[in-house]
Amino acid sequence: MRMVRRAREMPSPGGDASLEPGSKEMNETWKGAVACLGVALLFLMTIGVLYWQVVDKPDTNWILRGQRSGLVWDRRSHTLSLTSLSYHKTFAQIHVRHLPDKGLSLLKNLCWLNRTQFCYTWDGVAELQVSLVPANQSAAECYRVEWTPSHCQVALKDCFSMVNVSWYGGGSMHSQYWPINSADIDSQPFIISDLQDTPTGYGSVLERYFLGSTGVAVQVQQEVPLHVGIDSRKRLCLGLLPSAEMEPLRYTVCVSDSLTTVHQQVGNVNPAAHPTLPDTSILRLPFWKLQRAADTVLKLEHNLKSLSSKLRQHELGEGVLDLSEQSTQLLSGEEHSLLDTQGKTSVPQSRFLGLRQLRLSITLSPYTSIDSNHFQSSLQEGREHFWLSFSSSANGSPGPLLMKWRGKFAAKLNISSEEAQDWFIEQARSLQRRLEVSYITLEVGVGSPSLEQVLLRSCHLRGNEYIAQFAKLAEKLGNATIISAATRTAHSPVFVRMCPRLSDWSHAGLKGIIPSVLHYSLLGYSFFIPDAVGGSLTKGFLEDEELFIRWLQIVTFLPVMSFSTPPWAFGEDWIVNVTRWYIHRHQAFVVPLMVKYAEEWASLGHPVFRPLWWVSPSDPSTFTIDDEFLIGDEVLVAPVMEPGSIYRDIYLPGNSYQWKDVNSGQEFDGGTLLQDYPVALTDVAVFVRQNSRDPPTFVENQ
Repeated sequence: MRMVRRAREMPSPGGDASLEPGSKEMNETWKGAVACLGVALLFLMTIGVLYWQVVDKPDTNWILRGQRSGLVWDRRSHTLSLTSLSYHKTFAQIHVRHLPDKGLSLLKNLCWLNRTQFCYTWDGVAELQVSLVPANQSAAECYRVEWTPSHCQVALKDCFSMVNVSWYGGGSMHSQYWPINSADIDSQPFIISDLQDTPTGYGSVLERYFLGSTGVAVQVQQEVPLHVGIDSRKRLCLGLLPSAEMEPLRYTVCVSDSLTTVHQQVGNVNPAAHPTLPDTSILRLPFWKLQRAADTVLKLEHNLKSLSSKLRQHELGEGVLDLSEQSTQLLSGEEHSLLDTQGKTSVPQSRFLGLRQLRLSITLSPYTSIDSNHFQSSLQEGREHFWLSFSSSANGSPGPLLMKWRGKFAAKLNISSEEAQDWFIEQARSLQRRLEVSYITLEVGVGSPSLEQVLLRSCHLRGNEYIAQFAKLAEKLGNATIISAATRTAHSPVFVRMCPRLSDWSHAGLKGIIPSVLHYSLLGYSFFIPDAVGGSLTKGFLEDEELFIRWLQIVTFLPVMSFSTPPWAFGEDWIVNVTRWYIHRHQAFVVPLMVKYAEEWASLGHPVFRPLWWVSPSDPSTFTIDDEFLIGDEVLVAPVMEPGSIYRDIYLPGNSYQWKDVNSGQEFDGGTLLQDYPVALTDVAVFVRQNSRDPPTFVENQ
């Protein structure tokens, strides 16, 4: 073996010489083949990489996962999808509108050490940070989203898709829809405005809370100078304009099994506050407004006594005489101030003894005319700080901000001054005592959004801060107070007056009542006073008898009935009789229900007036029904909303429920659509759930 091995290792000189040329030729051949193979492999790898990047590269990747859901990034559509981990359900699709159209790739977590947080930066645009909120006893899973602009010229905008999702919440509107998908509002500051002056704005009740039918809820932080726009049936957009402060867009998205569940768990817009009930005695009393304008106290007194006499004549019972701000100013003894310079009213108390069978409600606002003696004396006495003001550039001394109110220049109460608040409350209580007033309406007095924001920014009252502070002032006046606008005060023991409506059948008129009711209730405002029967934006008395009756039937089942057109104005006894009957129906049937569910509202935060999906959250048929509503979960009201109609379709929710028509006595299974159900002009369809505990007793027709 050793010899053989040596022979192989040490070949003879002759043999080696004879093999050398062929061996070299073969080595060169193999080297060329290997080189070609390497080039081919490199080419194939390059083609593969290019194919993966261009054709087969995945468009999506998970950026954050919770226990039941997660966020998925789609690089092509610039969309964040909040979906279940199994992809079985998509809760929301968020289209990020402020990112560049090209050059986006799959996202890599820059906070990869923290499994509950995702971070990423688009150079020169914005930084994204998403955090998974620590789980608590709630079944909802929540994510905090924060976009921070990279420079002061970046506008941030996240748009939530409306495809296959019905959205609710936000701000009230001139033409109210339920859900809000059908609305069409340009992106604008998310603040309360006067819908009569700004019909394309947001109205008297507004919260930074949106609820989706897929079981998703969105809450935007209060400090964000938010802009909101609705592109009809396409998207709901939250955004920020470019600013030198480069403020971030912050909001929280929560998901749960159903929209009812997620709303019950995270829908309280002020979870730190415990709700307090307002004065429920107001529920029984219809409000009556004066139509005739008066320019003197004597004329006003005559009009009040005339209305009181008519109410007695037609046996319409006790009620409340609802005075406008102008009438209140007349009674206070001076057109533009609460009290005269001596602090006394010029109206003797005895002049109103004839109205004692009716209660009185007055209207006050934070505005005082600059022509009034009271305003002039406040300046002379050094009380300029009672009014909103700004520092002049000349000497830095404060000067009152002048605003237009009711067609005249006026100063506005400095709501940030405790001294000014105490003064206002004392004036209101003094007038209340002297006139024996039962209720006070505080007209917040919102104006043009653009002008208001310019003026209020100089007073450090950005956004809706003035309205929120004024609502707190109303709370100090007691639980018999009514406010004209509200935000972040759903827990307060006050009533909210709904926006005035047009006297027609549109969504700005009759058809907008139930969507408004559901909107107010969803945001926590179950104690409200609807607009007057027939709408209060008409000049003079309403002339459409059918519209009056159908409107009357709706407000019968709401907290308070209000009238500006009296039923005798039509000259028909039957209309007076029907009105009397529905007032009685409200007092005997609806008020006890309100009181019952008011306790549930105070303890659990559940709305008194509920959409049909509240008892049937997995039934898509209930998501878009805007002409029916529930009182609690045991009474369903389905008024007629179309002119000239005595039939309507009615959907009864809840497959396990049994519903009884209180007019005919017929019973129907839940989950049933009643087509062309007969409802006479003087009737309203009402169903009571039969398998509920202690079902309500309905008042029979008389």
